[in-house]
Amino acid sequence: MPPTASAAGVCHADAAAYTAARIVFNREVATRTWRIRLDCPAIAATAVPGQFAMLRIPGRSDPLLARPLAVYETFTDEADRLPAGPGAGRRFVDFLYLVHGKFTTALQDIGPGNELIIWGPLGNGFAAAPATDHLVLVAGGIGQTALLAFGRERLGGGGAYGAGRHVPPARRVTLCWGARTAAMFGDVDDFRSAGFDVRLATLDGSTGRKGTVIDLLDDVHAGGSIETAAGSTLVACCGPEGMMAAVSRWTADRHLPCLVSLEAPMACGIGICFTCVARVKDPETGGWDYRRTCIEGPVFDATSIVWE
Repeated sequence: MPPTASAAGVCHADAAAYTAARIVFNREVATRTWRIRLDCPAIAATAVPGQFAMLRIPGRSDPLLARPLAVYETFTDEADRLPAGPGAGRRFVDFLYLVHGKFTTALQDIGPGNELIIWGPLGNGFAAAPATDHLVLVAGGIGQTALLAFGRERLGGGGAYGAGRHVPPARRVTLCWGARTAAMFGDVDDFRSAGFDVRLATLDGSTGRKGTVIDLLDDVHAGGSIETAAGSTLVACCGPEGMMAAVSRWTADRHLPCLVSLEAPMACGIGICFTCVARVKDPETGGWDYRRTCIEGPVFDATSIVWE
């Protein structure tokens, strides 16, 4: 299992920034999917791929609690220019959200110039190790949110995240992204322009391959670009639990390392409420125990999760 926040003796909530952030833009990019950019250097300069933040609309008591959103990407300015290397300050942070509840329904109506309360970055994110030649990213729904910066970092096109951490480069990155229909894909060019090999699948066949992300993985594997030798291929996955469980089984059958970024409801983001717990295997006892997605995760080794 890769190191988690607790295993490393670190709680990211201890160093998280709590601040007000100005909205730069807030726009719909796909069916019910919105992209919001915040002017928030306190988080943009410190976040690493796979981390998240808690957002709240100020002056409102319904919803009362903040909601977690994964960091999509960070920028030096409003024109999407990424820093060239360590020392180039990141100021703006983007999030994607699906409109489906009180918070996101209200958020879509808040325009540029207004402020949100934000706390982060939180969670362990994707570790700098292990090294891999081929990084395969698997997204379902809006699970791509957690994967763009990770792939960019491994290709060297995202500059240095956080405190300028060094990561071993990958020679190629493939994105396998599945959705119900073509209208649910938003800002796909972000991944293409970053140099990813983008594979799309839809259940209705409206774009890309008709099928699921497992069909896409089968295609990539059949094409010979997924190798099982140590260090050759690393899979990272984010999306609905059933999809991640299927990807976990697919990779385990082929003895491929797989990381999953769990999507869990959260009320606090600091490990107090225990609403985001996942069942994680305990190698010492042979059983399992609950681990908090907000503290020990959201990124886990796929083989450590007890899938339903």
